[in-house]
Amino acid sequence: MQKRQASKFYPHSNQEERPVIDYFTGLFNQIIFKHEPILTDFLDPGKRAILKTIVGNDVFMQEYGGYTNAEKKRVYLSEEWVNLQPSDYLIQPYEIEYPQKFIKINHSAILGTLANSGIETDTFGDIITDENGKWQFFAKKELVDFFEEQITRIGRAQVKLKEITFKDVLVPEDDSTEKTEIVASMRIDAVLSSISKQSRGQIQKLIENHLVKLNWHDIADSNIMVKENDILSLRHFGRILIEDVSATRKGKYKVVLKLWQTKKRN
Repeated sequence: MQKRQASKFYPHSNQEERPVIDYFTGLFNQIIFKHEPILTDFLDPGKRAILKTIVGNDVFMQEYGGYTNAEKKRVYLSEEWVNLQPSDYLIQPYEIEYPQKFIKINHSAILGTLANSGIETDTFGDIITDENGKWQFFAKKELVDFFEEQITRIGRAQVKLKEITFKDVLVPEDDSTEKTEIVASMRIDAVLSSISKQSRGQIQKLIENHLVKLNWHDIADSNIMVKENDILSLRHFGRILIEDVSATRKGKYKVVLKLWQTKKRN
């Protein structure tokens, strides 16, 4: 069997995705030629889609992120099917202990602290809350010493990471809102302009600056047409799921969407 070439299976990738594609192709070749299973870091849905495209039906993919409906998940790749338990994914759930009576922390502050701690963002998973001050996140078990030693402050709050079990993991609240917008075009800049109340010119600049994602992939083209079940992400605004699209009698489009709006820092 010849080694798989990344360009053959994902020919329209952008420049930012090329290293990811090459890395995943290397993982695939390692499994096929060394016959060794692989456990990945935490991957978002976009990266998992790329990985699935590369491995096709030649490798089994099983995934877990620490709780039902997790966004970021670790993926177990193997030539043969293996009956896995949650513990096999080497994920450590953490609860963040801090003086809730005197200070507040939020998702942005937690993400910023983790992302700027000197580790890659793929080494930790989702950050979840009960909306009442309790926060949890998921980390690679291989790096528990680093997390527990280095993460001692989040914003102005002194914190301690408490190891918990999967049965102690929160059921995250769905804080999305349902909205309906009438748009003149299903172009991504027109849709985001209508939803965010920014001009199309502003949205086009944000696209040029790589602040817009479509289905977790960076885009550089304002002419892309949006369709049902697409997920749009606009930095500093939020995430949008396009649930339904229908034409109006005036030649416009009625878009039913679900919006998870970015919360402002306190």
